[in-house]
Amino acid sequence: MLNSIRKKQVFLIAAIVLLVGFLFTRDVKGLVKKEEEETHNTSAAQATEAPALSLEEVSTTAKNLISTTSAKEIAQLETSYQQAGSAEKTDLAQQLAQKWDDVEQAIPSAMYTEIVALKQPNFKNWLLTGERSLRAFDTTQDTLVQSVMLQKANIAFTKALEIDSTSNDAKTGLGVSIVNGMGAPMQGIAMLMDVVKKDPKNLKANMNLGMFANKSGQFDKAIIRFNYILKEIKETPDAYLHLAFAYENLDQKKEAINAYLNAKKLAANPTITTFVDKKVAELK
Repeated sequence: MLNSIRKKQVFLIAAIVLLVGFLFTRDVKGLVKKEEEETHNTSAAQATEAPALSLEEVSTTAKNLISTTSAKEIAQLETSYQQAGSAEKTDLAQQLAQKWDDVEQAIPSAMYTEIVALKQPNFKNWLLTGERSLRAFDTTQDTLVQSVMLQKANIAFTKALEIDSTSNDAKTGLGVSIVNGMGAPMQGIAMLMDVVKKDPKNLKANMNLGMFANKSGQFDKAIIRFNYILKEIKETPDAYLHLAFAYENLDQKKEAINAYLNAKKLAANPTITTFVDKKVAELK
């Protein structure tokens, strides 16, 4: 019986994460199985031992995921980057970072953004590097890439905080990277709690705290957190999905159905619609 419940929870977690990741390039790693989290934490903690990613290989892989026209434009820009002198490389790297971001390829975008930050190490560039690296971490299933991108995010947010220790965005990003494997989870959670103490309506910090509550099985706390987000900060489909997940795990079916339907209404997306219709039918 317990095994059956566990399997159901794992399936639901995976489904929600895929949906949220598909629609909203999310701020943090979503809900994952405990076993996968433990494996990932180990690999992230050993990120310094992992081989560096090849920008050329990353670019080649990403080109296969975008249109031929976009791939050709980026290839031409990369040729110019390779042939440029040191004075021009930074500007071209910045253009490439944006081009890759425009076609939703977070990994090469993050790596080119890091090149810019290394050449122009200001707060804005390090913060952007951290955000794009964290997004790359979220959107790949490759454990090696996850480990490297999480480490890059951690370093970038740390450097951003060294420049501006008051930045809630940098502190939130660093906290998320720590919870996901770059240190002791409670240290990261403490950082997120510090952010919401100073800025109670910080969406990113609150969302991450809610998701971590769900991930650790603290569904009552997750419900409080997501209801606060939805009522006091912003109504988003992903907040409703995570709220529905928490309600469902506490067997509060009516509340879960309402949350799922609100997610469907806000998202107005066929993938979400199909998922929600199936979940509602099961709960009824």
